[in-house]
Amino acid sequence: MTRFKYMQHAELMAWRKALRNTLLARRQSVPAERAHAWRTAMDRHLQRAFPGLARGVVAFCWPILKEYDARHLVRRLRERGATAALPVVVAPKSPLLFREWHPGVEMALGKLDIPYPKESAERVPDKVLLPMNGFDKQGYRLGYGGGFFDRTLASLREHKPLVIGVTYELAAIDTIQPQPWDIPVDYVVTERGVYQRDRDKLEFLGVPQEPRVELSSPVCYAAEIAPGYFGEAPET
Repeated sequence: MTRFKYMQHAELMAWRKALRNTLLARRQSVPAERAHAWRTAMDRHLQRAFPGLARGVVAFCWPILKEYDARHLVRRLRERGATAALPVVVAPKSPLLFREWHPGVEMALGKLDIPYPKESAERVPDKVLLPMNGFDKQGYRLGYGGGFFDRTLASLREHKPLVIGVTYELAAIDTIQPQPWDIPVDYVVTERGVYQRDRDKLEFLGVPQEPRVELSSPVCYAAEIAPGYFGEAPET
């Protein structure tokens, strides 16, 4: 048992904040070309390992601070029949709700200047693509410190979605010193491949192979996506 088990709450939060800042700086230092290559690899892993993403309601997060950008993959999933949803902060220390998103939905800026749908229909996700600043050997996530997703997943226990953490391999750490309120993810996908949480620890499953049944054409990337897809103002 490490000394962190005996930390006071304030001390633990300060330790996590320092770790978060280190991991954020590490991610933001990655060159754009390398991040692009990692993202395209993750898109392939997600399509191959989780064909069910193309069905039901898939929640994702609008990317900030050089996070994995799920919007390219979400475009393909929507073309195959999935409904996409984005999280919305309702109030501090409260669970998030999810609203349907597609190009053209009116957006507003929320916490950390993250866009969210203003008035689209509420949805309950079947699957969540959850960005992580860090992930540990037990499958626990280091987020931004607000606790929103832990409260949200706790509130969805009766209709628990499949939670897939998405981040880069450089976010791997030994432990976040999980507390009773922390909820682990079911899987982690990085540019390296796919991890599954089994018996309270992450097991690396490897790189998923091409499925026997064709899932879709290749994932589209920014140059192929119509203006406005990423939330920018249309050209005049």
